[in-house]
Amino acid sequence: MKVFIEPIGRLINEFAKLPGVGAKTAQRFAYKIINMSEAEAQNFADAILGAKKKVRYCRICGNFSEEEVCDICKTRPNEIICVVKEPKDVVAIEKLNEFGGVYHVLHGAISPLDGVGPDDINIKGLLKRIGEGGVKEVIMATDTDVEGEATAMYISGLIKPLGIKVTRLARGLPIGTDLEYADEVSLARAFVERKTI
Repeated sequence: MKVFIEPIGRLINEFAKLPGVGAKTAQRFAYKIINMSEAEAQNFADAILGAKKKVRYCRICGNFSEEEVCDICKTRPNEIICVVKEPKDVVAIEKLNEFGGVYHVLHGAISPLDGVGPDDINIKGLLKRIGEGGVKEVIMATDTDVEGEATAMYISGLIKPLGIKVTRLARGLPIGTDLEYADEVSLARAFVERKTI
């Protein structure tokens, strides 16, 4: 016996394909769409199709853009490049209002177990940008997991011989953490990356 009629089942299946959306959440989303007015549903559909048609990757940094070159690459100096895994990482850093340089989006991380090597991510684009001159520092802002660390180490090994300063975002204890509750890796990293006060 079918639990859902075909149109609702199809909608649930499509929502369930999204990352982080389980069966119950997909079902709630589907019911929300069904209960929308036709105009609201049309606006929702138009927003999805509009984003799909208009959003592209910046040809310089690989971030999302509506044009060939994104606003950040157009307006900021390229002396400092912050290397990130995905466009969502650019958004996270931009929310801080602390960084005034440009970005380079790798669109992945080196992960031999998943069959992702250096040629499968946007490292060549980064080296090309550096080769064009003017870059003084590259900040590695990849994730702190095994893949992110491997990616940062690999890229820094390529860049250091070029005479470019390579830095890594500091890691350690989050503000407000009690030492007794800190995980061992974060505590160890905090000791290694301690600073003079």
